[in-house]
Amino acid sequence: MDRAADPRDDLATLATRIEALSALVQRLAEENRQLRAAQAQLAGERAQLLSRNEQARSRVEAIIQRLKSMEASP
Repeated sequence: MDRAADPRDDLATLATRIEALSALVQRLAEENRQLRAAQAQLAGERAQLLSRNEQARSRVEAIIQRLKSMEASP
């Protein structure tokens, strides 16, 4: 004898699934927030490193020019 599923059981199952999905959405939103914050921090660090690299390159080029001018002087 087949028994039709109790609508209350279906509702309870649906409620459980909704709660699980809600928890997943909250967890993913928090993870997304953390990843965006980390990305912003890394982008700032990258900008600082690029700036420092450019400063170092300029200093090295200046030193090379001074050495060349010293070498050319009698």
